[in-house]
Amino acid sequence: MTATPLTATPVPLDGGAVDWTARAAELSIDGRAVIDGHRVEAQDGATIAVVSPGSLRPLTDLAAGTVVDVDRAVAIARATFASGVWSRIGASERGAALVRLADLILAHLDELALLETLDSGKPIAQTRTVDVPGAAETFRWYGELADKRHGEIPATPPGSTALVRRVPLGVVGAITPWNYPLEIAAWKLAPALAAGNSVVHKPAAETSLTALRLADLALEAGIPAGVLNVVPGRGSVVGNRIARHPGIDVLAFTGSTAVAKQLMVDAGQSNMKRVALEAGGKSANLVFADADLPLAAAKAAFGAFYNQGQVCSANSRILIQRAVHDEFVALLADAALAYEPNDPLAGSAGNGSLISRAHADDVSRAIAQAATDGDLVHGGERVTFTGSDAYLRPAIVTGLGADHDLHRVEVFGPLVAVLAFDDEDEAVRLANATEYGLAASLWTGDFGRAHRVADRLVAGTVSVNTVDALGLTTPFGGFGQSGFGRDLSRHALDNYTDWKTTWFQHG
Repeated sequence: MTATPLTATPVPLDGGAVDWTARAAELSIDGRAVIDGHRVEAQDGATIAVVSPGSLRPLTDLAAGTVVDVDRAVAIARATFASGVWSRIGASERGAALVRLADLILAHLDELALLETLDSGKPIAQTRTVDVPGAAETFRWYGELADKRHGEIPATPPGSTALVRRVPLGVVGAITPWNYPLEIAAWKLAPALAAGNSVVHKPAAETSLTALRLADLALEAGIPAGVLNVVPGRGSVVGNRIARHPGIDVLAFTGSTAVAKQLMVDAGQSNMKRVALEAGGKSANLVFADADLPLAAAKAAFGAFYNQGQVCSANSRILIQRAVHDEFVALLADAALAYEPNDPLAGSAGNGSLISRAHADDVSRAIAQAATDGDLVHGGERVTFTGSDAYLRPAIVTGLGADHDLHRVEVFGPLVAVLAFDDEDEAVRLANATEYGLAASLWTGDFGRAHRVADRLVAGTVSVNTVDALGLTTPFGGFGQSGFGRDLSRHALDNYTDWKTTWFQHG
């Protein structure tokens, strides 16, 4: 592994037709919170300097929310919910507003994509085609679903009728991560709003800019002031107050398992608020010898290295049948070249930067330790673009024992460990040897094996002959220490509603 950073020159896919760097320089970025429909500074005026990880250039000063700011946002969200201005209007009206918001997101595609790229280091080619459109489609899908839910009229004794329906819980506290800032925010906010709740949203301090702009667009779409409030700031202040606030009815979270565990304590020690927690993962990708190896390798590279490996469901453990181990590793190394780092504003293929230099340092240390304990067969070098060395070449490591930390600990970077197995039983045992249960992938040409192994894997989603499959119509979430509750699909509405029975005695 190269000790000194490399310096590389990006090659834009579009021939430089769009100068994203120039467009970024023209952006006007507002880092203030959104409370009761207004942009406001933190109560004490404190800010956090926001720096782009891809270039280390300053972007703006972000409002560092305080306990007072959270209290105000919750009080406003509670009053707005009680007023019925959103919670008691027709479901079709709420749905129409969410569809308008989806349209506005697409109308501001370039602006939001640039904010996301600058804030997170993601390539503009991905934020424009995946992240921002994905967020828009999430709001559209839940908007169209809003008036298509129904309750029940169960059997009751003669002379009585019972209506059973799902009702919104009230005020939702949403805490979202930095790896998919806008898209995962949409996963929480869209179903919470579609159900009629009011929301206090805390985006990650590293990546708050698109969430704040989204709140502006929500007002423009006709979502009343006070329904969606965004309080940026540090997790130790804003996140902690949201978790313990007695005026919040449900807490939705995506992030680390350690924080998820603390949020369960906070919820229990405060008002016993409900929690929906999507936490960490260490997902396995099982490849049997009868699989389409070139396709499996190409998809394995995507599953391990896309978004710089900063994906909770990343397939960071690859289990390959021993007979084809060496062939597969060579194919995987070739496929990894599609995820070489590049300037995020170049408009080209490949990866952007990691979320920060500090995180790149942590991942580099993990790569160095894995290279010492096993065999680093590809990548791992630090790369510099536009003054930042928060870039890493995708790394592939073999020769580590099944009990090595790299097979157990979530690294959250472009680093994958490859381990050989001999038969189905060993493959399943190795795959399930983790405290997590978020996702798994499985490659085989044997239909029977596909069913047998998929049934035995402990994971919220098992992808067969593909990797990390998800969609708006299917629930996403995990077992074990990957958390509970589900994002996406109509089942996400269960996080933000509960059954209410109204019994009429008329005989």
